[in-house]
Amino acid sequence: MKFVYILSLFMALWGFLAQGCMSFRISDEMAKQHFKERGMELGIHSIKIDTRTIHYASAGDSLLPTLVFIHGTPGSWNAFMQYMQDTDLLKQFRIVSVDRPGFGYSDFGKVMNLSAQADILNSWMQKINNGKPVYLVGHSLGGPLIIKMAADKPGMYKSLVVISGSIDPDEEKAEKWRVIFFKSPLNYFLPGAFRPSNQELWYLKQDLRDLKADYSKVNIPVYFIHGDNDTWVPPGNVAFGKKMLVNAAEVGELMLSKGSHFIPWTHYNEIKDVLLRLSD
Repeated sequence: MKFVYILSLFMALWGFLAQGCMSFRISDEMAKQHFKERGMELGIHSIKIDTRTIHYASAGDSLLPTLVFIHGTPGSWNAFMQYMQDTDLLKQFRIVSVDRPGFGYSDFGKVMNLSAQADILNSWMQKINNGKPVYLVGHSLGGPLIIKMAADKPGMYKSLVVISGSIDPDEEKAEKWRVIFFKSPLNYFLPGAFRPSNQELWYLKQDLRDLKADYSKVNIPVYFIHGDNDTWVPPGNVAFGKKMLVNAAEVGELMLSKGSHFIPWTHYNEIKDVLLRLSD
């Protein structure tokens, strides 16, 4: 009985702590201070789209073309703070990074499937559009999301950059254990952002199959950047994307030697060079 009591107490304590830790986000105040220390200004915004809140950050001249970063899972807008502080990029772009629905401060924990995320983020982009070209950059799960966004809104975006994108349904591991968590009380024992992440990764299995019908609708340039040593999202995803994008104006590929899934941070300069050439 003593063991059962201790175990129950531990599980209750972990269930409580798990909700607050590992959220993969920082406070707006801390983010602004981080930029202020570098003599830079950061805009933090929240917009209501129907019943949902979209939280995002912006940096740079509001009249320039817009470079939009969309994070993977789990994550939040601040994954791309380094890019938002890059003076070379800021000479060419207004840089925006967004908390995807269910992450950061965009209704944390309330997950949406890929199609619903694309709908709400396209509505968000229409609200913040400044009339200049918009370039989308998506990492990991953000990769298929920007493809869906472009397919649903032809003419809204100038080009796409898919970094370590998880787009091939046949490259996805089955991971049937995920449904055991998010459809049972065990879900509450997953820490922080891993809870909504687990749920949307289960949805992704079907989302990627549904996305196959949308590739032919993409008629703008698409650039794939991937690490050849990515064990989380295999490089085979790039070959799949190139095969499916039959109507894209251009399909480019940069395979980074010894690159892992974390190339946005480990191969910063190579990725920055691609972004700087977007507006050529």
